Amino acid sequence: MDLINQFKQNAQKVIDSLKESLKSIRTGRANPSLVENLIVETYGGQTKLKLLELATITTEGSQALSITPFDPSVQLDIEKAILKSPLGLSPAVQGNRIIIKIPSLSEEQRNKYIKIVGETIEGKKNQIRNLRDEMRKSIKISFENKELTEDEKFRLEKEIDTITTQFMEEIQTVRASKEQEIRGL
Repeated sequence: MDLINQFKQNAQKVIDSLKESLKSIRTGRANPSLVENLIVETYGGQTKLKLLELATITTEGSQALSITPFDPSVQLDIEKAILKSPLGLSPAVQGNRIIIKIPSLSEEQRNKYIKIVGETIEGKKNQIRNLRDEMRKSIKISFENKELTEDEKFRLEKEIDTITTQFMEEIQTVRASKEQEIRGL
């Protein structure tokens, strides 16, 4: 039974990691998760912090983000980090805050992001398959060492396959949801 719980925990970590990595893919709507993990070099390049550790990030309608630094002296560093990021966003300073207008996605951009989602999904599916294969090896070794009966081996393998199928379905649900978000549906 420990093998099953270990497999479930590891597979759940893969799913959580997938959800986290998909947050940074643009959808044409303002969402703080789009920029909150940007790394900002600040205090003369001495410190590297995530944007969410340096500022409050809020949405202003569906097409703009407002970033208010906790320490006004890091505003320029935040602006530089946004400009250097691969997101293609243009920050505008307004007093003590930075406004980022999120442009609508063109059809070409939407297709590009959907392709990136697909590649990310495939990578995570492979991680789940690898976890399944490792578990099957562990079960086989336990069986060969006479720690499991043939019935237990068969039951555990079947349970691992069932759980794998459930996680693969969850990944597909996450994919469909993100693709709809990108398409603006």
